[in-house]
Amino acid sequence: MKILFFGDSITDMSRNRDEHADEIFTYGSGYPMLVASALYRKNPLKYQVINRGIGGDRSVDLYARIKRDVWNLKPDVLSILVGINDIWHELNENDGVELDRFEKIYSMMIEDTLKRLPNVKIILCEPFVLKGKCTQQQFEQFQQVYRYAEIVKGLAERYKLYFLPLQEKLNAAAEKFGAEKYLYDGVHPMVAGATLIADAWLKLFERDILREGKAE
Repeated sequence: MKILFFGDSITDMSRNRDEHADEIFTYGSGYPMLVASALYRKNPLKYQVINRGIGGDRSVDLYARIKRDVWNLKPDVLSILVGINDIWHELNENDGVELDRFEKIYSMMIEDTLKRLPNVKIILCEPFVLKGKCTQQQFEQFQQVYRYAEIVKGLAERYKLYFLPLQEKLNAAAEKFGAEKYLYDGVHPMVAGATLIADAWLKLFERDILREGKAE
């Protein structure tokens, strides 16, 4: 089973992007590596985990490279996490992706992928934010991500895909232990944050996708 993680720096986490790099260096240091670790521990022959996150990407950037990084690789499971940069780029560079355009681009990604890979299982991960050193001064604006998250949830419902909620889990963990222990700058995961995401992802994967496969 080929599992592909598609997203921005939260997924990327310093992976080696050289196509000739040894596999061990291609996972990055975030939640895709932790998912790979858990699945390979069970059966390293059954699963292939691929990280195709690129730091700084917005939804429009994912769509621009989806043929190369997703369709050509023909994954069985596609996991998408994007949204925070659609806001962040607007705040820093006046080059973000507005809510209506975000929905259009994301819908195109889904529809075009299902046309080319009709049997792929797609997980849409909820974009998130916490108050941290990169977000606290403009936290009211960063909280627009909640509206983007509603779009993602709505798209999962519209296309009958899997939706992975993350914001409430991060809020609860941050309240208990401190936001910086989970997202070191309000956006990018520390080890605890990456573990929280990976655990939630694996729970959905094992509960829904693997069980559905057994039923078939």
